[in-house]
Amino acid sequence: MNLAPTRSEAARRGGRRVLAAALADSRARTLALLDAYAAVLGEALTVPYSPQLNPPRWEAGHVGWFQDYWIARNRQRAMGIACDPDHRRAAGRLPGADALYDSGKVAHAARWQLELPDLGATRADLAEGLAETLALLAVTPETDAELYFFRLALFHEDMHGEAGVYMAQALDIPLPETLSGALPEALPGPAGGVPQARALGIPAQRWTLGWHGDGFAFDNELAAHEVALPAFEIDAEVVSWRRYLAFVEQTGAAPPRYLRRQDGSWQRRVFGRWEALALDAPAVHLRWDEADAWCRWAGRRLPSEAEWELAALTQPGFRWGQVWEWTASRFGPYPSFAPHPYRDYSAPWFGERYVLRGASCATSPRMAHPRYRNYFTPERNDLYSGFRSCAL
Repeated sequence: MNLAPTRSEAARRGGRRVLAAALADSRARTLALLDAYAAVLGEALTVPYSPQLNPPRWEAGHVGWFQDYWIARNRQRAMGIACDPDHRRAAGRLPGADALYDSGKVAHAARWQLELPDLGATRADLAEGLAETLALLAVTPETDAELYFFRLALFHEDMHGEAGVYMAQALDIPLPETLSGALPEALPGPAGGVPQARALGIPAQRWTLGWHGDGFAFDNELAAHEVALPAFEIDAEVVSWRRYLAFVEQTGAAPPRYLRRQDGSWQRRVFGRWEALALDAPAVHLRWDEADAWCRWAGRRLPSEAEWELAALTQPGFRWGQVWEWTASRFGPYPSFAPHPYRDYSAPWFGERYVLRGASCATSPRMAHPRYRNYFTPERNDLYSGFRSCAL
């Protein structure tokens, strides 16, 4: 479906009541994912090392730590983005938590060797932390500065909830649809026929790229600035498996992750089970180079993030939200970029990653905003990532 950013606008601009419900909802998802992991992995939640995953107990503990660090322990919480991230903080409930869960200081590979609290203790800490957060929120003035860190912690947990779905897919852990989301079975097309690639022609114009106005924004969405865009033609839909697999079959390219050909038919592995591939559903779990290779084979190109944003916000026929969409744009700062207090969020990753736009079936609707910039290294194929194309 075409996403209207109603829930994401509410999360970015809503007051205490909206935030309290959203924080509780996000935490419920975190806990439900832990239940799903424990049902398969046992209480220890032991998983093999992977550069694309975190140990589940570390992931859950980190979510709780992040919320405490930026809310309960933050003496400058009311200052919003003017907060000094290095000020001396109050002690947390768990001694030594910073040495366990600070993702900026605990190397990825080291997370598998840490002596982490067990699952029961982790759950108890999450419950105590959320109760403290909600109590503080209840007496917080409803200004953008005062609510900034509550919104940041909410979106941070939503991101980790989505990562939890990727982890379950990678580890063959079954998830109910209420946790995983469900990809649409087919993109729209003529009744009884093969869906055609619909294109939208967009005239040359100047576009204000980035977030402007009040409410919450991530630092990499600022500052809004004008860009000049030549006329272009862009797919109204993301590329389907039917379109993508024609490239695989004609060129001999390797099948994407979680895909196989069995007895002459394509199958996709979904949370540990093989099922028939819906050829008219969005192609997903694609690397950036796979998307780019398809475009070169088809005589097309990936859109820039500015083209994607313009189309998403101005074209009623532009459908997004099924999969994250790779763009041709490297992740970098907008002009006049200034880092927000959570310094590790954007600046360390400028230049080495590509921007993805949109949202996926596993994305919380609170995150699904047409100006949101997702970003990953190009080899990642565990994401719910696909693409659309532009005419050359």
